[in-house]
Amino acid sequence: MAYGWEGEKIRLVPVDADKHLANAVAWLNDPEVTKWVLIGDLPISRLAEKNYLEDMSKGSETDITFAIETLDGVHIGFSGIHQINRKHGTAITGTIVGDKSFWGKGIGTDVVRTRARYVFEVLGLRMILTACLDGNTASHKMSLKNGFVEYGRTPQRYWKRGQYRDEILLYLDIERWRELQNVP
Repeated sequence: MAYGWEGEKIRLVPVDADKHLANAVAWLNDPEVTKWVLIGDLPISRLAEKNYLEDMSKGSETDITFAIETLDGVHIGFSGIHQINRKHGTAITGTIVGDKSFWGKGIGTDVVRTRARYVFEVLGLRMILTACLDGNTASHKMSLKNGFVEYGRTPQRYWKRGQYRDEILLYLDIERWRELQNVP
């Protein structure tokens, strides 16, 4: 592995505000990119995003944000591990692929697999949680494909693009992940 955590199609690399800022601002202000995420309904300024990326690049005991790059080094999105709780061995995860030319090509699946390997093998956590909005069929299918189990819904949890939407709750535990990866 040359740099970062490598999957079959992508590499999760440390956030670099100088390198990743322009794309972040463009993607987070693109209504198509933010259609199914909880950000993007209000304008995000370059300064606000720069401050966020600089904070993420400093490191934290409870939050890790990676930039997603192709194996050729093209920046295509972000993936995070948030609310890391070492006592309980849990975290909340999320991903945004901002470069639309990479949608529908298995990038999200590879990101989730690579991030899960990092969470379980490096951080030593036992469970990761994620959620998606009802209607986000791509994210829901991709989570299920990677072994996540739907365990509930919060009805009409979030207002997004003209209606209240259910939040679909999913989890992946280390036992299921090991089983799917054929890891003892």
